[in-house]
Amino acid sequence: MALSPGAAGLTHSFIPGELQVADDDESSTPRKPLDEEIDVWGLTHPGKVRKTNEDHFLLGSLRKHLDIKATSLPEAEQLRASNERAGFIAMVADGVGGQLAGEEASRIALEAVTQYVIHSALCYYQSDAQAEDFVDVLQKAAITSHDAVLQRARDDSDLRGMATTLTLWIGVWPWIYLLQVGDSRYYLFRNNVLTQITRDQTMAQEFIDQGVMTRPVALASPWANVLSSSLGGEQTAPVVTRLAASWENIHLICSDGLTKHVSDARIAERLRGMTSAREACEGLLQDALDGGGTDNITIIVGRAVAKNGNETQLQISPSD
Repeated sequence: MALSPGAAGLTHSFIPGELQVADDDESSTPRKPLDEEIDVWGLTHPGKVRKTNEDHFLLGSLRKHLDIKATSLPEAEQLRASNERAGFIAMVADGVGGQLAGEEASRIALEAVTQYVIHSALCYYQSDAQAEDFVDVLQKAAITSHDAVLQRARDDSDLRGMATTLTLWIGVWPWIYLLQVGDSRYYLFRNNVLTQITRDQTMAQEFIDQGVMTRPVALASPWANVLSSSLGGEQTAPVVTRLAASWENIHLICSDGLTKHVSDARIAERLRGMTSAREACEGLLQDALDGGGTDNITIIVGRAVAKNGNETQLQISPSD
């Protein structure tokens, strides 16, 4: 993967994105999944050709928690926030720049975004939080991450020109928010249909959208490996998307090391027959390796599996 011409220069631009609503219907599910009902797995692999792995990923829960160390208040226990899960976060970053530079860019980006999200967690705790609140947090997270990568490159001349993709997924019931920069992907598998929700920010996709190239020609050209937007690159144009959450959703986030070698049809087949998120991840990884494994491969798969098969109302017996 490379940056668009001039991306290693000293001039950088940040283009604020807008909220894209992929599905604005209210979720028909009255309750969010419990922790034990979340089946999620992530993995990363260097592939069969590259000596280093420039990808990074992260999975985590956002929780309401206040740890009071000391207070004079007589009823401090009532102030302690519960440890209930407020949201779930998943991220994939694919570094650009070669060897240590690409790995450093993806690492810095995930660390910066994670820190920003943690310090902005109040937004996720509010059940009545507006979509604009999340857009603002995610936009600022992208700016923070972009600046962190740029600063690291300024501090070390050996890292100049490094950048990274970022696909960030946050589930705050009953919504899902996506932040997209670059060409790592988020797929949604639902009702037996696989849909690529994110748009590849590559020069090939730009040419396809402009009608300059047909999709088959563009994707087979060198432009398919040139990013038009990245964190740390000359241009950063984050896109935020909101979708309704559903128990029927199966989520896939991946770097292009998977999609270079595994077709959408094969991905859909794997997700359709999955018995667990781990099994799906490992099966897709093997498919990518069997297809050539020419790039680093990172995969996250997640879904909700209802306890006792009941998605709308949880029945808890006295023994639970």
